[in-house]
Amino acid sequence: MCHISQRNCDDMKIEEVIKPPTPQQQRIKSLQLQKDNVAKQLKAERDRQKIAKAQQTINSVKLG
Repeated sequence: MCHISQRNCDDMKIEEVIKPPTPQQQRIKSLQLQKDNVAKQLKAERDRQKIAKAQQTINSVKLG
């Protein structure tokens, strides 16, 4: 029974029961998460190397 109002109870829909993922689905989800994390790490490393190279270039121009 709904305690808010009868109208709200009539408007509510029964949500589907969420089944736990199968082992295969869990593995795919885990692999996708790993892929996303590695992609972020790769981008961060490339950015770090670009910054280091730019700093090195700036320092060589100052000294030269």
